[in-house]
Amino acid sequence: MLVLLPPSEGKTAPAAGGPVLDLGTLSAPALNPWRERVLDALAEVSRRPDALEVLGVSAGLADEVARNTRLRTAATAPARRVYSGVLYAAAGLDRLTPAQRARATATVRIVSGLWGVVTPEDLIPAYRLSMGTTLDGVGALASGWRPHLGQVLDTEVADGVVVDCRSAAYAAAWRPAQPSHWVAVRVLREHAGRRTVVSHHAKHTRGLLVRHLITRRSRAPRDADELAGAATELVGTALTTASRADDTAVPRVLAVELDAPPRSGARQLSLVVS
Repeated sequence: MLVLLPPSEGKTAPAAGGPVLDLGTLSAPALNPWRERVLDALAEVSRRPDALEVLGVSAGLADEVARNTRLRTAATAPARRVYSGVLYAAAGLDRLTPAQRARATATVRIVSGLWGVVTPEDLIPAYRLSMGTTLDGVGALASGWRPHLGQVLDTEVADGVVVDCRSAAYAAAWRPAQPSHWVAVRVLREHAGRRTVVSHHAKHTRGLLVRHLITRRSRAPRDADELAGAATELVGTALTTASRADDTAVPRVLAVELDAPPRSGARQLSLVVS
């Protein structure tokens, strides 16, 4: 099993005084030459007057863009602590037992516009860069990373199932060469007999699935059908721990459905929520 995650937009900057960035310690060292190029290109554009426009961020994130110019000397922390968005809060990769953490390190890969791919234990600084960005000297990041990620991830996938929780921009950077067990996770909202694709609760629900796959005691799923079976164990799970007077109003996982194999591309694992 290989679980693919996007990075979170929000990141927690590591405390000063921690170890500084050392590309030589990151997993997938074959990616380091391209990581070097992207790092240099990001630092260069982040010094420009039009940096906010090129990186597609608002003026309120100017300090984070400025931090991009100092990444080589910035303090680092495990990626599971740096990425701090809704999906990561639900996945709780920083709240695992040693055995579960080892399982996460072996199976979870975070696809990044800056690093290509990292494990939850790789030491990285906080940064601001989306996979949808185009950088001078590098080009569009998704297409630039594609051949390099293929060399790394095609080997890691082997014949196991790929649990794809990435957004479209990050999915564009790599697709399994043999997609027979490639499963994209989507979240549907069911209301009054209708189902719609929603963003609300989607990241949180994907995070719950990731945590379940990492912490469950059973053998890791080996194919799409076993993945669907594992995901079905979440049916009835509440999507929030907030106390409410009427417990029936708490959103929950209602059902799990696996689409039939397509002619090409990923199968869809749908988590239906109330």
